[in-house]
Amino acid sequence: MTQDDCIVFIVDDDQRICEALCELLAARGLASVAFNAIADYLAFPRPDLPGCLILDVQLPDVGGLEFQKQTESEQHPPIVFITGHGDIPSSVGAIQRGAVDFLTKPLSETELMKSIQTAIDRDCDARLERGELLTLRRRFSLLTSRERQVLPLVVSGLLNKQAAAELGISEVTLQIHRSKIMQKMQAASLADLVRTAERLQVPVTHTRRAGTISK
Repeated sequence: MTQDDCIVFIVDDDQRICEALCELLAARGLASVAFNAIADYLAFPRPDLPGCLILDVQLPDVGGLEFQKQTESEQHPPIVFITGHGDIPSSVGAIQRGAVDFLTKPLSETELMKSIQTAIDRDCDARLERGELLTLRRRFSLLTSRERQVLPLVVSGLLNKQAAAELGISEVTLQIHRSKIMQKMQAASLADLVRTAERLQVPVTHTRRAGTISK
């Protein structure tokens, strides 16, 4: 990683800690920006880069653990907690809610850098996943209302005749819709379309009824 690839955010009310961490990260080729309170971090226009949030547990406005709880559904960089007053329940809770690590002061440079790298790698993976999902959603938006009715029937494993019967259309019409769905979703195979539907959480309410209709 280089300074152009990612960024590390630091929130600690001890300015000496902030300065020391910024110096350490700069020496490792990592860009960083430090804040003394959560409010300052939230007001900062974060660049669209993979990152890590080094967060002190005890802060003057909102504590680190409370901030983690309040923002579970929001998109923030993976958190590495640092504290001078750690306890097992707090550390376990933080990790269960998705924190990368819970480190106690004085910090070990080796452990800290390892945790930061893990956080950045995790953020890269999450960004890739979000990007892929956004692409799939855009493709799905191209489907007509009828094609959206056909899709769950196809991926549920129904035969063409079965799916056509469910919708009251001919098998030929069903096959045309199915072909257009494959094209718009850019699915290379039925298995690929099934995986895409799963990622989009397309509801499947039918299952293949073997032996009822032959293709």
